[in-house]
Amino acid sequence: MGKKLLMITGDFTEDYETMVPFQALMACDFQVDAVCPDKKAGDHVATAIHDFEGDQTYSEKRGHNFTLNATFDEVDVASYDGLVIPGGRAPEYLRLNPLVLGMIQHFFETNKPVAAICHGAQLLSAAGVLSGRTCSAYPACSPEITQAGGTYADIEVTQAVTDGNLVTAPAWPAHPDWLKQFMALF
Repeated sequence: MGKKLLMITGDFTEDYETMVPFQALMACDFQVDAVCPDKKAGDHVATAIHDFEGDQTYSEKRGHNFTLNATFDEVDVASYDGLVIPGGRAPEYLRLNPLVLGMIQHFFETNKPVAAICHGAQLLSAAGVLSGRTCSAYPACSPEITQAGGTYADIEVTQAVTDGNLVTAPAWPAHPDWLKQFMALF
């Protein structure tokens, strides 16, 4: 493929939703630059593991340290072919960063492929890019999708949905379908 992807992440990003797509996309010959505001290449973000153990919501455990391989302040979004937005806790505070929101808006303005999973929809909603779009996410994010003018796709946790340049999924069990649909956009 040889395409260059930007992954925007942060502390307590969901472990599987960060590490698995990062590694899988690189194995498929994508260059993936993982960045976080206020951090540089070589720094790390803490991850959290969200699991579905029969409770009313997911449980959360401390995950790994994920090493960033690019510097946020050096990102030129125009040089990227696509965007990956993991879920976890990071989107809830990353959506407060106007630079992050501007980066996301660029990918929609240029119609470049965007893959968001789970709580990544919080960033899409805050960036104002969901109006008229169908989007899946962790079910607790469905009000944010509809309030942003989108249509929430209530799909199986193992499924993904594509709407134009946007591929979304409810959570990490959808990785095979989510990544397959995202890579099909290139």
